[in-house]
Amino acid sequence: MRKHQYRVAVDFEHKTVVVDGLVTSYLEAGTGDPVVLLHGGEFGASAELGWEHTISALAAHHRVLAPDMLGYGGSAKVLDFVDGRGMRIRHIAAFCAAMGVTSAHFVGNSMGAINLLVDTTSAMPVLPVRTMVAICGGGEIQAGDYMRALYDYDATLPAMRRIVEALFFDPRYPDDGAYVARRHESATVPGAWEAIAAARFRRPGAEPPSAASSTRAYERITVPTLVVEGAGDKLLPAGWAAEIAAQIDGARSAVVDAAGHCPQIEQPQVVNDLLLSFFAEHQDSEHNDKGARAS
Repeated sequence: MRKHQYRVAVDFEHKTVVVDGLVTSYLEAGTGDPVVLLHGGEFGASAELGWEHTISALAAHHRVLAPDMLGYGGSAKVLDFVDGRGMRIRHIAAFCAAMGVTSAHFVGNSMGAINLLVDTTSAMPVLPVRTMVAICGGGEIQAGDYMRALYDYDATLPAMRRIVEALFFDPRYPDDGAYVARRHESATVPGAWEAIAAARFRRPGAEPPSAASSTRAYERITVPTLVVEGAGDKLLPAGWAAEIAAQIDGARSAVVDAAGHCPQIEQPQVVNDLLLSFFAEHQDSEHNDKGARAS
């Protein structure tokens, strides 16, 4: 059976910056109108694993920044037990400020998309969002074996294979031992498992945190929005993207065939074309110089 090309040519730079005292790892490529990419929240997620098939295509026209969110990749392994999601959102806002980004196209996958929707539907958004693309994040995750696979990772290779099976439509991904091992390696760097697992701790008797919801105050969103669904997503119900887009003034949705929870990995050409077309519709020359990387 043909193996997936699980490593791609590195055409972006790996960098670090200290943001609010926290080491923050990020990828950067290109110049021009800025794009910020926010990865998913599964064990082992990172900017590189989430966006390695996306960055070069976007960097031909944009300055692309893809940070590792707190707890993931090379970024600090910290967690706010009171407002973990809010801490990550505020950290990305501070990262953008440190990068000189005052307005950008934002793209999020899974947790990254949820964080975008949480911020843009809040009373006081903090992210400098000019346009937003939410990929497979915002609907109600369906209870079952695939959801349990995401939550019950015990830092073993078989458990990571179950996570990969849950994320992807194509069965060749979980069958690719090298790809599973790569994600397992990312999930078991010092502090990574602890930071993600600890997010689920709560004192006895405490109410569980609110889940990502399809009933947020979407009427508050005023930026151009595209909501993207994987037709073969095993975690979200069919039609969730159109349901959310219908609640946002002027928003639209798209469904990517032969893709699961990470369409930007399984169908990168389709997703890259969607993103570039969407950004081109909302290009703002005023921001080209502001978002350009210093040479």
